[in-house]
Amino acid sequence: MAALRAGLQALGGLESFLQKGDQVLIKVNAGFATPPNLGATTNPELLAELIKQCLAVGAQRVVITDNPINDPQSCFTLSGIGQAVQSAGGVLVPPLERYFRPTTVEGARLIRDWPVLYGPFEGVNKVIGLCPVKDHHRSGASMTMKNWYGLLGGRRNIFHQDIHTIIAELAMLVRPTLVILDGVVSMISNGPTGGSPDDLKATGTLIISTDQVAADALGATLLDKTPADLPFIGQAAALGLGSADWRSLKPAQVSL
Repeated sequence: MAALRAGLQALGGLESFLQKGDQVLIKVNAGFATPPNLGATTNPELLAELIKQCLAVGAQRVVITDNPINDPQSCFTLSGIGQAVQSAGGVLVPPLERYFRPTTVEGARLIRDWPVLYGPFEGVNKVIGLCPVKDHHRSGASMTMKNWYGLLGGRRNIFHQDIHTIIAELAMLVRPTLVILDGVVSMISNGPTGGSPDDLKATGTLIISTDQVAADALGATLLDKTPADLPFIGQAAALGLGSADWRSLKPAQVSL
């Protein structure tokens, strides 16, 4: 977890983003009931370290949530996320039905009067997205903006027909404090579920950013893609949600 510590320090430390007493929500990818070594879900060791660091800089409470595709309890258990949250002192909030409320995103075409997982956000004033870099058979990639898909309730698979637009609209819905894109090992094929270690490749990169569009644009390179290969990146940039030209931001690069 040295990469996380070094990356945050390069941005001025986590204390540059969180203050004492903050209520923090970490949105993980817990979509599938698979073990962590298959790379389909958020790395539990990375999650535990992030929770500990949030608490160390004075966060009052760190909430972790997702609305998985498979049974939530099985997903949180088999992925190791549930145990990581418990061991690190976080609070795991499952996607209970009462936590969803109809939501319309101003200017959106698809997210209109749609159930969104709002309950875990009550009282929260800082949001962090934490997810792996993955191939995706519909969108081309699953990264930080696609990670917000887990906040949608209802029959969200209907949005698969316009997957790039829904991803861009999700970036309109959530303006995170930070995103952390885990490309230490990336799923380069058969995503988003994978199923075999052969689907994974050591890509040795952890991306930490305040700009989720730029994070995804850089993450795309780990899958041997460009932002132009992933229309949702251009759509989000056109909406003013971030920069698709990650190089123009002159990112700090830390080598361990």
